[in-house]
Amino acid sequence: MTVMRLQQSPVTRGKGIFALVLTAVLTCAGVGVATAAHAVDPGGLTGSGYVHDDADALTNAEEQQINDRLEELRTETNAELFVLYVDEFTNPSDPEAWTNEVASNSGMGPTQYLLAIAVDGRTMYLSGDSTGPLSEDQIVSAENAAIDALRVDDWAGAPVATADDMTASISGEVPAEPGTPTESAAPADYSWLLYAVLGVAVIALIFYFLQRRKKKQQSLAGGAPSLAELERAAGSALVQTDDAVKTSTDELGFARAQFGDEATAEYEKVVAAAKQRLDESFAIKQQLDDDVPDSDEQKIAWNQQIIQMLNEANGWLDEKAAAFDELRGLEQNAPAALQAVTAERDKRRGEHDAAIATWQQLERAYAATALDAIDQNVSEAQLRLQFANEQIAHATAAIAEGNTAAAAVAIRAAEDAATQAGQLHGAIQTMAANLEDAAQRSTALIAELQGDIITAQALPDTDGRIAQVVASTSAQISAAQSALAQAQANPVQAVELLETANNAIDSVVKDVRDAQARAERARRQLSDAIMSAQAQVSAAADFIATRRGAIGATARTRVAEAEASLNRARSLQSADPERALSDAQRSMQLANDAMNAAQQDVGMFNQPTYGGGGGNNDVLSAVLGGIVLNQVFGGGSRGGGGGGFGGGFSGGRSGGFRSGSFGGGGTRSRRGGGRF
Repeated sequence: MTVMRLQQSPVTRGKGIFALVLTAVLTCAGVGVATAAHAVDPGGLTGSGYVHDDADALTNAEEQQINDRLEELRTETNAELFVLYVDEFTNPSDPEAWTNEVASNSGMGPTQYLLAIAVDGRTMYLSGDSTGPLSEDQIVSAENAAIDALRVDDWAGAPVATADDMTASISGEVPAEPGTPTESAAPADYSWLLYAVLGVAVIALIFYFLQRRKKKQQSLAGGAPSLAELERAAGSALVQTDDAVKTSTDELGFARAQFGDEATAEYEKVVAAAKQRLDESFAIKQQLDDDVPDSDEQKIAWNQQIIQMLNEANGWLDEKAAAFDELRGLEQNAPAALQAVTAERDKRRGEHDAAIATWQQLERAYAATALDAIDQNVSEAQLRLQFANEQIAHATAAIAEGNTAAAAVAIRAAEDAATQAGQLHGAIQTMAANLEDAAQRSTALIAELQGDIITAQALPDTDGRIAQVVASTSAQISAAQSALAQAQANPVQAVELLETANNAIDSVVKDVRDAQARAERARRQLSDAIMSAQAQVSAAADFIATRRGAIGATARTRVAEAEASLNRARSLQSADPERALSDAQRSMQLANDAMNAAQQDVGMFNQPTYGGGGGNNDVLSAVLGGIVLNQVFGGGSRGGGGGGFGGGFSGGRSGGFRSGSFGGGGTRSRRGGGRF
């Protein structure tokens, strides 16, 4: 493809006027001229507003008109459309790759779309995330609306037509037929202007080139996304990739149960590699969030590293998508898969009564604050089972109609719903065991602290520090005993109080202990600390996994780092018990932070303005669980129906939603665009 060519465009709008004037003036002076198009490498959008006219294709009035329409689009649909005009695409020259690179560099999220137009190259592409509100077919429709305007050189009409089509698709209206000309579609005849402007041609040309220089200084060539944009992009990538890994792990479990370990070994390796990249990314995100100050250069580099690593992880998963879909063969084996998921649903339904009984026992025995992490588990499990029932019914009807693609999607949704019901039930049982262990550990900690008080009181106290810590420890012991003695006890709170007191008194008396005594004491404490950390990490991880449709990057980062700290504590417990104890205590704190952040996210989800609206039904519960990935109903296909290993969404339609699948997170890759 030609990267730079002689400009032979027709006389159109401002660009055409100035080309004509330049030719006329220089011809009168006896000088021939050929103006070269400016090829632009992909960078990142800079500056504010929705319109980035680096080709000078628009007047100021047209820019304002387009910005106003695109602001309306955001208000009406919550989707955003950015439009970028350049002369030609280069490095790469392919419109799809070029536009998607700009969108990635600009940190665009799932609800943000980029329309890139090469004015001289006469090519274009509309970039959109597969997890956004528009299906692939709807993106193509919006793209075609732009092409219809561009073919008649209506540079200002193209983004307006695209926005109109997007609004119609998202609102459920029928878009206008492609090819319907806009009011400004016919090219204007500017030849009469030649005589009017010849007298001021030099002034006009000077103004033109000054404006062009200013535009180029603000252009995307060589530009880079801001730190805020990178942070948003990295956070979005963490959430999407974490969801992709969790869903892929669930899908892999279904396949392993059906085909065995040998048939799924290669997919195990891919998921493990993606999980490792994800964990590394969470570790970097935790460094960015900690109390240690980082320079802007470090923040930019680390966020870029997160995005790069997660792109790799998603790419690895997506590479195996087609092969995994073929392995599971949900479309081909829909009747057998339906029978299997029905049996799984029946199993979870059978254990639901036991979960209710355990929950009722916990309510009687423990304080409400001790049960925060599971207080909605019974109702959520019931809703997931109801959703599984509905999807099994959808699949049964679809098989009877011969629509195996729709059956496969419904089967996958039913599998996820039944699995999450089991996780919610399991979390209740785990909490019961953890609370009992916490009560026992509290008793042991109280005895140990009472011994520490005696040790501390025997030490010289020249500055009153020992008396202060003894008084504080005694108060914490009394508070913990009170929490345990209530009719509805809170042993978790008691353990937290006692652990805090333990750390405080240790800081006073550790200097008088020799290294061997400190190590022995750390070993005694370590077992209890690891058990406490495991309980809190499990509670937070279960809460996030079964409500991941509402959970943001902060909670996921904290629980990932809590798991990493817990694993370090376990690996060091023999060689370095003091360091292991520190890691276990850090794990507890991070798990607590993760739970707080996750509960805040779910609380926001349940607000009417966020999407919950108080309508606590089974579909909303499926959205909360990340089973239903798109709340804009009726959307799209990954191409082939019920496949399970792939980026973005599995195909087909079932009940007006799309379910999760094995593969990477959302992608902007889509064949489309072209010449106009």
